[in-house]
Amino acid sequence: MPVSHSAAPVPPTDDPVGEWAAWRADRDRSLTSATGNLALTETRWLPVGETPDREAARAGQPEGVTVTTVARTDLVTGEPEHGLRFWAADAPAIRAYEGTEAFPYDPAWVLDAEYAPVEGARKVAFEHIRDNGGSRDLVVPGDISLTVDGREYTLSAFDDDGVLLLVFGDPTNGDTTYGAGRFLFVTRTGESTVRLDFNRAFVPPCGYSDQYNCPMPPRQNRFHLPVRAGEKRPVFRDGFPDSH
Repeated sequence: MPVSHSAAPVPPTDDPVGEWAAWRADRDRSLTSATGNLALTETRWLPVGETPDREAARAGQPEGVTVTTVARTDLVTGEPEHGLRFWAADAPAIRAYEGTEAFPYDPAWVLDAEYAPVEGARKVAFEHIRDNGGSRDLVVPGDISLTVDGREYTLSAFDDDGVLLLVFGDPTNGDTTYGAGRFLFVTRTGESTVRLDFNRAFVPPCGYSDQYNCPMPPRQNRFHLPVRAGEKRPVFRDGFPDSH
């Protein structure tokens, strides 16, 4: 499930607060674009063996609708499944969206960590929101080791189209932040080092559309203390169905 890299990490600068503000603005532009997270209105999985026909699916759709393809592996049979996704430039979620709340920038939540690559394509099981307790194996190319508030963690970040993506949880989930956890792209700073800027932690795609099937934090990626940095959760105008 490649995630839009509009949220991806950038090298450190002399103006971290300004760069963070620019990142926040870019996030909003991406979320509300014609194929942004808020625009996804339908994911239509096809019967086993069928391949998607985007042109046929697009026929008869209103102006402003984009159709793309998506694939996954069936949890039971292991066979590939194909589907179609429908994106509406004027989706109800876009019209109702008012922004995504966030904590103020906090330099204390920019953490350096050790990174140990793992030989071969090691896979780790991640439970997904829409799989009713089932899990999908994702490639985790290395271990991230760091100490937070005196406790040692070994985190699993999976490969998301060439970038390390950390899915993490903390006690703020369901209270002040998105209930199922948050995402964070990890910046490589050397062969054996990485940086985690939790100010750029973001609400996963499933926080903006229930048509996504997002991975949830495994046990090793759950912090014992509140991570009061990064995005909290999206805000919609009164009357918009809250299914997130």
